[in-house]
Amino acid sequence: MEEKKLDYRSAIGFALIAVLLGWMLYNQVPTQEELDKEKAEKEKVEQEKQAKLADEKTAVVTEQDSTVTDSVKQAGLRDALGAFAYSASLPSAKDGVTELKNDKLLLEVSNKGGYISVATPLGFEQFSKDSGEMVKIIKNNNADFNLQFKTKDNRILNTRDMYFEPVLTKNGENQVLTMRLKAGANAYLEYRYEMTPGQYMVDFSIRTQGLSQVLDTSNPIDLEWKLKTYRNEKSISYENRYTHVVYEYEDGKDDDLSVGSNDSEKADNVTYIAFKQHLFTSILLTDKAFKTADLASENLVHDEEVDTLYTKQFTAKMPLEFDGGELSYNMDWYYGPADYKILNSYDRNLDEVIPLGWGIFGWINRYIFIKVFGFLSLFLPYGIGIIVFTILVRLVMSPVTYKSYLSQAKMKVIRPEIQEINEKYKKDPMKKQQETMKLYNKAGVNPMAGCLPALMQIPVFYALFQFFPSYFDLRQKSFLWADDLSSYDSVYHLPFRIPLYGDHVSLFPILASIAIFFYMKMTTGDQSMSAPPQEGMPDMSKMMKVMIYISPVMMLIFFNNYASGLSLYYFISNTITIGIMFVIKNYIVNEDKIHAKIQENKTKPKKQGRFQKKMQEMMEQAQEQQKKQQQNKR
Repeated sequence: MEEKKLDYRSAIGFALIAVLLGWMLYNQVPTQEELDKEKAEKEKVEQEKQAKLADEKTAVVTEQDSTVTDSVKQAGLRDALGAFAYSASLPSAKDGVTELKNDKLLLEVSNKGGYISVATPLGFEQFSKDSGEMVKIIKNNNADFNLQFKTKDNRILNTRDMYFEPVLTKNGENQVLTMRLKAGANAYLEYRYEMTPGQYMVDFSIRTQGLSQVLDTSNPIDLEWKLKTYRNEKSISYENRYTHVVYEYEDGKDDDLSVGSNDSEKADNVTYIAFKQHLFTSILLTDKAFKTADLASENLVHDEEVDTLYTKQFTAKMPLEFDGGELSYNMDWYYGPADYKILNSYDRNLDEVIPLGWGIFGWINRYIFIKVFGFLSLFLPYGIGIIVFTILVRLVMSPVTYKSYLSQAKMKVIRPEIQEINEKYKKDPMKKQQETMKLYNKAGVNPMAGCLPALMQIPVFYALFQFFPSYFDLRQKSFLWADDLSSYDSVYHLPFRIPLYGDHVSLFPILASIAIFFYMKMTTGDQSMSAPPQEGMPDMSKMMKVMIYISPVMMLIFFNNYASGLSLYYFISNTITIGIMFVIKNYIVNEDKIHAKIQENKTKPKKQGRFQKKMQEMMEQAQEQQKKQQQNKR
């Protein structure tokens, strides 16, 4: 019985164990979801493994292809650039600029071409004050500087197409930028820029090292410099009138190209070339003269009524000579104001860039007007300075004005006697002339005395005409309603354009024209009375009456687009002259006293001057010849 109980218990135990094992086995069997997840994980691991293998294979293939591509690229560069393929393989062979800046000038020098791609004289605004647009002489590819040369393997290369390697260093306070176009580690063409604090002038040099075996040195390298000049002032026509090429050649001579039309010129031994705009300029100077220079100017303003971006296109081409198989030229760049004081301070004849006039006109401007006006502007506003300057000029010229009026008064007094002589000898012109000369001699009157003072004023007039448009300090200086004394003063903008006059009304020219009208009205009567009509000659009195109205109109038209500083000067000058003439006429010159003096002179023996004596002899000889001719005809 007990054995049966034991078996029963054993059976139950085994059954429980079997159930437990079955339960455990059941719970260990994965579900379908788990199986799918496990499968996905295995596939992912396998994919990552395969991808890694693929990347490794691709890297190997890419490296092999890159090596092939670089080889092809290098072969292409060598084929195109020859030895200069070395420079194209450097890390610097990419677009980029290096900046040079001081307190006067900002330059950006491009890796490609090695030339100045931006030139900004600091602190100057375009068109008008507070415009917000700064003057930039070079920007947006309006300039080009290129050397074209031939290699020994017959390649024609241009530096504008190749990359230079920039290195920026310091020389004391100076910034030094070397741009090297390399044909090897120690063989290169170098541009060197050195900027000094406080200067618009930048040292520049071109040299080669180790290229005698690379370049064809049997012919010079061709240097080409181009500039398309931006418009920077508010009057297109006025700015374009003063935009031109100026150059120095043959040890100090200077010349320029035509302002108003396209022009070209070839010069020898050129030491500087200036692409001058109205009030700014770009200048390339060289210590070793260019053997020749082909210069050209193209006018880009074809219609002054239309707003334009550029005024002129300038081009200069020069050969650079090799010396011992290498190049070595020391030069300078100037990018800045066309200011006489600044340019003259360099003592390199750069003042000739400023159009102050030739001969005595330039002399008056350089040694009198610039110095006097410069002194006045130290402590006076520019508008007041022009007024004081005008007063000083008129006071200095007042003795000339006095002598001119005195001569007119004397001629006016003896006019009745001259008319008597004209009537008495109207059939004998030679005798009439002799008697007129005798009257002048006895009366102590010189008929040329009225003309000479007027002629003496011409150099002053022309010098001032050149001075005001060229004086940089007047730029964007305001006075009364004029916001820029170097340009026109506009008080009203017309909705249309009047030929020759323009599309605006300038007030200073109107005031100057009114002053001219009253001045001529005051003096014309005296001039006509002092110059009696001559037989066979036009009646000057009638001509002068017409000129009273023509001259102010011409002034109004011509000066409407001119510098308001010049119009202000002529308004003040003519007003002062009217005052001086009024004082001379009413308080200084007494015609009764002049008449009495002339009558007294007639009673005194008067020795003829050498000129008068010579004229008398010539007239007597002509009279004798006339008598002989009449006798021969009989």
